[in-house]
Amino acid sequence: MVCQGRKIIKLSSFVTTGVILSQDSSYYVYALKDPRTSPALTFYVGKGVGTRSHDHLLRPDATRKGARIKEIVASGGQVLVSRLVDAITESQAIKLEAELIAALGTVDTGGLLTNSVLPSGLSAKVRASVTVPSGVKEKAQLGLSLLKDAVLELARANPKGISNSDTASLLGLRSDYGGGSKDYLSYSVIGILMRDGKLQRDGASKKHVALGQ
Repeated sequence: MVCQGRKIIKLSSFVTTGVILSQDSSYYVYALKDPRTSPALTFYVGKGVGTRSHDHLLRPDATRKGARIKEIVASGGQVLVSRLVDAITESQAIKLEAELIAALGTVDTGGLLTNSVLPSGLSAKVRASVTVPSGVKEKAQLGLSLLKDAVLELARANPKGISNSDTASLLGLRSDYGGGSKDYLSYSVIGILMRDGKLQRDGASKKHVALGQ
């Protein structure tokens, strides 16, 4: 289990369920910790294979995570790398990573982690009539990220483009809701990818084509 202040997160319940994306059990989930506090506090959670957990330290990027790593090194400290769970499948790693990020929270929502999960401005959005439980925004954005990756991969595999109907049907995104609303989920994801400049709509075929690699 992971203990951060008053939060105790049991790991075993997160690694035995979920749809298997790959039977490869070489994945692991890890945490980067800041040694300048006692106990050392987790500031980043990730998943990977091989040397992924240490790659961040070799090449700190321009994100909040990279800035924290540089701060620790500049102060004479050394980032602590802790493998939380070893020898799991990709789907198990995805689920555990998402649960940990949701449980610990990101700095955008007053939590501990420097993980970049929430789009700019989302953390500030509130509605007085709606209660938003801690961690649900992070879960939603992690799920959306996976959906975007899947739709983009489908588009790249089909250079002539994909329709919204293709996407909803082939990726299992079609709902049982009556009428034209049944394909709204895939339509929304395609729209976000178009906004991000990853897809464009071909006027002649009315299909969506992947841009770049």
